[in-house]
Amino acid sequence: MRLATWNVNSVKARLPRLLPWLEQTGPDVLCVQETKVAADAFPAAEVAELGYATAHHGEGRWNGVALLSRVGLDDVRRGFDGDPGWAGEPGGEEALFGEPRREARAVSALCGGVRVWSVYVPNGRTPESAHYGYKLTWLEALRAAVAADLAAGERVAVCGDYNVAPADSDVFDPAAFAGATHVTKPERDAVAALLATGLSDIVPKPMKGPNPFTYWDYRAGMFHQDKGMRIDLIFASPAIADAVGGAYIDREARKGKGPSDHAPVVIDFDI
Repeated sequence: MRLATWNVNSVKARLPRLLPWLEQTGPDVLCVQETKVAADAFPAAEVAELGYATAHHGEGRWNGVALLSRVGLDDVRRGFDGDPGWAGEPGGEEALFGEPRREARAVSALCGGVRVWSVYVPNGRTPESAHYGYKLTWLEALRAAVAADLAAGERVAVCGDYNVAPADSDVFDPAAFAGATHVTKPERDAVAALLATGLSDIVPKPMKGPNPFTYWDYRAGMFHQDKGMRIDLIFASPAIADAVGGAYIDREARKGKGPSDHAPVVIDFDI
């Protein structure tokens, strides 16, 4: 099976890049994040022409996750039990929602006998923000949901934009991120707790250079200077991790006209 994950940063804007990439790369399953379209607005007809069924969980301008599969989409779950939802910053406009609002950040399904998750972890904004607390709580709830899948005996792959760089080697300069999110100990501990359920971090090889980065800011020539981060991750249960024959970051997909600020991560394994 060929499994991939890609934060496309708006599926409508990226469709001219997504369709040729699907045709050329041929993943059996693609996990998509930041679709930024309503639940019924994903371009499912276009990807269906390439043989893919779609399970989308969207909410409009923000967030949104999807699974594209040509090996089946069974037992689709949009969201997960225990999702804490987002109540907004105290005193901010978002707080007017009142009760926490569950966002479109996770979708999972059985694809070719594997429980595949596409996740878009909250950003966290700043360590002083209420969004940072939400991020940690959300990751803990995800850990519990994934642990339940593993306890049920499922083969599991949790793929997506984690908005966490697991180690200092996953950022171009640790000093540049001092005091910022994505690299703090609580965030890394939360990701480590998810791995401790029995998953392995499948670290891909870059197509060029030594750094396994998957995200580069659009600004200040960060991509061309390779000043990036590895935050798009694939965590897999032992039956998958032990069968991985190759894993790479498709850096070429970050080049050219109108790219996402993330590159796809692709793994191949036999099941």
